[in-house]
Amino acid sequence: MTKPTTTNTGIPVESDNESLTAGAQGPILLHDHYLIEKLAHFNRERVPERIVHAKGSGAYGELVVTNDVSRYTKAKLFQPGARTESLARFSTVAGEQGSPDTWRDPRGFAVKFYTEDGNYDLVGNNTPIFFIKDPIKFPDFIRSQKRLPGNGLRDHNMQWDFWTLRPESAHQVTWLMGDRGIPKTYRHMNGYGSHTYQWINAAGQRFWVKYHFKTDQGIEFLTQADADRIAGEDADYHRKDLWEAIERGDFPSWTVYVQVMPVAEAEGYRFNPFDLTKVWSHKDYPLIEVGKWTLNRNPANYFVDIEQAAFEPSNVVPGIGFSPDKMLLGRVFAYADAHRYRIGTNYAQLPPNQARAAEVNSYSKEGAMRYHYNDPNVPVYAPNSFGGPHADPERAPDGGIWDFDPTIVRAGYIQHAEDGDFTQAGTLVREVLDEAQRERLVNNIVGHVLGGVREPVLSRVFEYWKNVDTDLGKRVEEGVRAGLESSKG
Repeated sequence: MTKPTTTNTGIPVESDNESLTAGAQGPILLHDHYLIEKLAHFNRERVPERIVHAKGSGAYGELVVTNDVSRYTKAKLFQPGARTESLARFSTVAGEQGSPDTWRDPRGFAVKFYTEDGNYDLVGNNTPIFFIKDPIKFPDFIRSQKRLPGNGLRDHNMQWDFWTLRPESAHQVTWLMGDRGIPKTYRHMNGYGSHTYQWINAAGQRFWVKYHFKTDQGIEFLTQADADRIAGEDADYHRKDLWEAIERGDFPSWTVYVQVMPVAEAEGYRFNPFDLTKVWSHKDYPLIEVGKWTLNRNPANYFVDIEQAAFEPSNVVPGIGFSPDKMLLGRVFAYADAHRYRIGTNYAQLPPNQARAAEVNSYSKEGAMRYHYNDPNVPVYAPNSFGGPHADPERAPDGGIWDFDPTIVRAGYIQHAEDGDFTQAGTLVREVLDEAQRERLVNNIVGHVLGGVREPVLSRVFEYWKNVDTDLGKRVEEGVRAGLESSKG
């Protein structure tokens, strides 16, 4: 039996085909409330897209811990044998909702773990580093990657102007222009927490950690030519691939590792370990296996489960905390604030964001779209004398603690012996990439620069890459000069 159409409040609808009019040729009447409901809802069915990471894909999965890392953290989701449901969202950074999946861009790698102590959100990228190290520059950086205000076009000159004026970007730009700047699929890329986090064990000992999600499918990439072709043929190439792989039972997985640094070693380390533009040496701090993370269930509804998903680094659970990483601390505020604007003050009550097992005893009340609420007998203020919930430091996360100088200043990171902006980018070029990868890196840079970069930015681009590596910079300049000459002919 066919189910009857109803209004959003369950009232049966007379017609889903014709509007109520004053006679067959007359005007539509305002009291056709079902027509008004349909049109008004349609006008509002898109929430504002994310300012950053607007285009994305996602799925549900599970983390299974296969190793014992309890000596580093008491977090329940990382105890031996623990199984934790999770939600993942992969995304491009600069593009809009309708932009192609295969643009050269970092990929967001966000994971929400539904633990018994509340949600733990790990919000990173497919690179272990980023373009900047202080959150005050984040709006400027993102605007430089977006569109010009006058003509609404993307502009390579604007991008290179920012990058060359912020030399700390060199390490990330080298990654971006290399093979991993365009992953073959979301399944064929690594993920990183990127930031430095804090782990606390049951004895109260603290450690600095970095997360690595190593793809079990292997690292694969698209050439620029293939990416450009696919962008015109199938703008949703990565979204479709992830969905179809899970639908056919080919569940993508990642092996999760951490690097662990004793707190006492941070101050004397050869570069500042909290600087998001740097990676930690694997020789100094080898990867320690944690477990296997698998995506095995597609969202039931893309808008509900993925577009409304709200990931925020402020969500940490007992045994995990923050570090003096300035970009992380800036994101602790910014992400939750963005969700309040984009999907409403009660975004934590939406299905993908609800705590699964934790008991929620919040004093938050009212606000638009609220539908979970405390018993009317529970006080709406704290402290109170009537049995309302109270803070319990023994159960709460304690990860916002570290030794620091209380003097209030505006200053960059304390410089360590190897903290040059170009140092790790040069090491990546000379010691990690092989000649074929370096050649593709040069070609990618040259092609991008020829896409509209002009003086005085152009000269800074050549200097920028010579600071990374003298030979690389020379090859970039020669390639660009040759391209410019060719275009004149």
